[in-house]
Amino acid sequence: MHNNHSFSEAARRRGLIALLTDVFCMYTGFFMVVPLISVHYVDGLGWAAASIGLVLGVRQVTQQGLTLFGGVLADQIGAKWLICLGLAVRIVGFVVMAWATTLPLLFLSVVLAAIGGALFESPRAAAIAALARPEERQRFYSLAGVIGGIGMAVGPLLGAALLRVDFSVAALVGAGFFTINLVQTLIFLPAVRVASEPGRFGSGISLVLRNRPFIIYTLLLMGYWFMWVQLTISLPLVAQQLSGTSDGVGLIYAVNAGLTILLQYPVLRFLSRRVEPMALLSLGLVLMSVGLGAIALAHGIVGLVGCVIIFSLGSLLVQPTQQTATASMADPSALGTYFGVNALALALGGGLGNYTGGLLYGLGQQFATPALPWLVFCAVGMASALGLALLQHRQNSARAGASRDASSMV
Repeated sequence: MHNNHSFSEAARRRGLIALLTDVFCMYTGFFMVVPLISVHYVDGLGWAAASIGLVLGVRQVTQQGLTLFGGVLADQIGAKWLICLGLAVRIVGFVVMAWATTLPLLFLSVVLAAIGGALFESPRAAAIAALARPEERQRFYSLAGVIGGIGMAVGPLLGAALLRVDFSVAALVGAGFFTINLVQTLIFLPAVRVASEPGRFGSGISLVLRNRPFIIYTLLLMGYWFMWVQLTISLPLVAQQLSGTSDGVGLIYAVNAGLTILLQYPVLRFLSRRVEPMALLSLGLVLMSVGLGAIALAHGIVGLVGCVIIFSLGSLLVQPTQQTATASMADPSALGTYFGVNALALALGGGLGNYTGGLLYGLGQQFATPALPWLVFCAVGMASALGLALLQHRQNSARAGASRDASSMV
């Protein structure tokens, strides 16, 4: 396996382009299928919203819970073959989903899709950090965010169109996107190492556990993912309810993705030079909280779109910034493991968000208090934003104290 510094500039660039292409195919294939699970099984087949919330929650926890294993493996064996293996398993999961007419079969298909994702997710994020120079990382994570946004816009629109034919067609076309991905990764991604000097298997975990600020940061990010996954559960349900058709679901994804595509790269480029990452994360979380909380007051699709705009503006600040912050807080000898541990925030926060989202939405309808889920989401987000602001304050104080001590020793 190569040392990353031994790659030619052309190979490095080709690898980064292959990873960005991966992002497009992964997002398009994923968002063609997964947001439609709730629409197809709850609205189309009349299954209980709570059981589909549980299916989506299990998918989230499985994928992100095992992502740590993917990250640790990437430190040992490099990113390329893990990404390819993950893509192959995800393809099988989507093919099974095309014929999932019972709850156990649907569970099997989402678990397979999740295991695939767990194998490619951390290695992909760590490979971008390894191939890009430190000063390029924010730019490449922002670009990945924009390209993912295009996939998030195209995916649900394609999926909604294919759902009119049949859900199984949408699942198979989704599998097709992952197949394209697998082929181009095999051809164009070099054998990139993501750990500068890999130690024993799992030795990176003890490095992470000793890094207290990083652990606190990861726990606080749970609030972000708790809100973010509402895009796949409660937001499609409220969009369907307020608009009366599945086109409303496509609309909120188009708004969210459109803002990401247009604004993420320029806004972050402008703000990241002027604002510290933690402060940017806090600001993004506040905007997301306000956007979700305001849905309690939205009585039509126009009001909902206004709320989604505020939510999306917050989300486009947080997504790449949290990856840049992870890369900068990580020890270079265990980059994959750091990204793997950081994904546990998505496992726990996202899993809770999916399950709680479906549950609170159902309770809100049952007890005629539709504002209930949105006020809970808002409170969770605000608590996380406050926590990140306090963490930044403590780190700044510690740094100032350390530099004072250093200058007094001179």
